[in-house]
Amino acid sequence: MIDLRSDTVTQPSAAMRAAMAAAAVGDDDYHDDPTVNRLEERAAELLGKEAGLFVPSGVMSNLIAALTHCPVDCRVVALDNSHIAWSLTEQARIGSLVRLTTLPSDERGLPIPDDLHAELEAADTAPVGLVCFENTHNQAGGTALTPDETAGLIAAARERGIPVHLDGARLFNAAVALGLPASVLAEGADSATFCVSKGLGAPIGSILCGSEEFISRARDYRKYLGGTMRQVGIVAAAGLSALETGIERLAEDHANAQWLAEELARIPGLRVTPEHIETNILFIEHTDIPAPAFAEALLARGVVTNELGGRVRLVTHLDVDRPALARAVEIISEVSRQPSAVSR
Repeated sequence: MIDLRSDTVTQPSAAMRAAMAAAAVGDDDYHDDPTVNRLEERAAELLGKEAGLFVPSGVMSNLIAALTHCPVDCRVVALDNSHIAWSLTEQARIGSLVRLTTLPSDERGLPIPDDLHAELEAADTAPVGLVCFENTHNQAGGTALTPDETAGLIAAARERGIPVHLDGARLFNAAVALGLPASVLAEGADSATFCVSKGLGAPIGSILCGSEEFISRARDYRKYLGGTMRQVGIVAAAGLSALETGIERLAEDHANAQWLAEELARIPGLRVTPEHIETNILFIEHTDIPAPAFAEALLARGVVTNELGGRVRLVTHLDVDRPALARAVEIISEVSRQPSAVSR
């Protein structure tokens, strides 16, 4: 199988497994796991923040940020096609933990300025307590947002004294694509999170970063949500290994995504825009095959993808090399050239 569903499917390397086996550990509930402490310190350093908090997942990290920043009588504003909007919507439905308002985004994954300003000024609803954005932006196709692009959103919130949270699940993809330190991309955000379990290749975890005071309060919410772990240095060691060896390597995934898009663009009936590929995510559409049927047909032939919003998503990562991608192109071409053979 050629698994292009996500960069979350990556397997830890032998060196990473060795680091996990040798990790010094302690009880992280008491903040005395030395490996976790090193990971949190390193993450905060990379993002230009004072402190970090290791949590099991990006979903939990974003929820902790929302709960820590946003008073109970205020709303969280996020873009309607962002991951944080999907996850917080589900949390709000299940437990009424957050009050969420979503805004439409442009093709880059940014809010329409007039819509954002109107929402921040809305007098007939609860006040806004937090503004969120995403970099890279998943549904926009892995767009790497520049500081100039996000400056308007940050300034609009700052002018009103509203904190900003950056969902940077793939922030280092953006940093590598733009040739900028992650700290520059996180500048202006009061908190930011990133995953070590996506393109960086670790098996578990995200790190939420912010001020010392913010992280101190976030620890309480991590416990409230059941995210406190004990001798978790075993997996934190994988995160440290990922930060040491995985960041620069992301450029390979970006190059593979570009190559894949260019090859797929040659296939009749397939819609893909190589010029829009910025990181490791691309979307394809077929003129005659609906996306669910297309994804199902590819799966039957050994290429695993995700169907999202009427498109098929492909994500390159460290466990799929160029020969595997070449085989995926052959399979996608075979399916594309025989639309009548695909079940609807």
